[in-house]
Amino acid sequence: MKIADMHCDTIYRLLCRKEEGRPESLRENKGHLDLLRMKQAGYLVQNFAMFVELDRDGDPWERVQKLYQYYREELEENRELVAPVLRYSDIAVNEAAGKLSSMLTVEEGGVCKGDLDKLQQLYDMGVRMITLTWNFPNELGFPNLDSHKGQGLQEAMKILEGTRPGTGEYASRQAAAQKAFAAFNHKANETDGLTQKGREFVVHMEELGMIPDVSHLSDAGFYDVCQVAKKPFVASHSNARQVCGCVRNLTDDMIRHLAERGGVMGLNYCTDFLEEVPVGQANPGTIASIAHHAKHIVNVGGMEVLGLGSDFDGIGTHAELPGGEAMGALWEGLHGAGFTEGQLDAIFWKNVLRVYRDTLP
Repeated sequence: MKIADMHCDTIYRLLCRKEEGRPESLRENKGHLDLLRMKQAGYLVQNFAMFVELDRDGDPWERVQKLYQYYREELEENRELVAPVLRYSDIAVNEAAGKLSSMLTVEEGGVCKGDLDKLQQLYDMGVRMITLTWNFPNELGFPNLDSHKGQGLQEAMKILEGTRPGTGEYASRQAAAQKAFAAFNHKANETDGLTQKGREFVVHMEELGMIPDVSHLSDAGFYDVCQVAKKPFVASHSNARQVCGCVRNLTDDMIRHLAERGGVMGLNYCTDFLEEVPVGQANPGTIASIAHHAKHIVNVGGMEVLGLGSDFDGIGTHAELPGGEAMGALWEGLHGAGFTEGQLDAIFWKNVLRVYRDTLP
């Protein structure tokens, strides 16, 4: 079994731990991913995102530099286990040397502040994929879930505070909480897409050999990328909206468009993007729910559109997939749901590497 995972937030988590005075290492830690568990599980390529939260992390360009410095320190410390991917051929070279391949990405296009020179600097640093937005509007475009306009589940949970499940008051408040949740999580932005600067960025990214990532982007922005992009692009960590209605997921029409462009979308293990439960009810997560999304996605877009995008270390812990060490359980679960070994190879690594072959230098 080989694994190519298009998105995790491990570098961000580890830097935050270090800044809090509770340091861990990329080699071995208590989060979802570390190098030792990944090597044992059979990882081939892991995308490590430099995530920046615009409203909390100060100057976004300075923050991304701190994340980059930490990333480089960890790669140097563990150079016998992992090596960077700067061009497609590096993946085979690293595998032959017995090393995991690490692709550096950015989750939040706003770190560039709309400056193409900063985009060039990111490329020179080794960044090969950029999620155009996170949950805030930026110089490039607009998200579906805009944290400036609400927090969805957090706001819904506040409505339930001070009530006890099973009581009449809880039941009446739960209806209001469910309505508040749906107003945020089910309302797609079909109007605000890429800005003109965002269009310029997509063009320049492709010229450089960087992959545009439409996860988090608004519905309107997705279709703008379809218009502008000439090469395959990705939704690195998004599921199927038809199966789970959160607008972080892709509609069937989007899945078809992504497939037609030769792109790929990564299954996200966040339980709230896999299956929605009533507000206030626990949602531990099942592999069966991931299989449900996988089967729907390939039925809509074909086998070549599906990959993996765990979102590890950026989400709560999935009960049946607590970390990279559990990827064998995902393989067995999908196999039990009807996927052949050849199809699983496509999902677990071949589809993602095809996109990298077609887009990277």
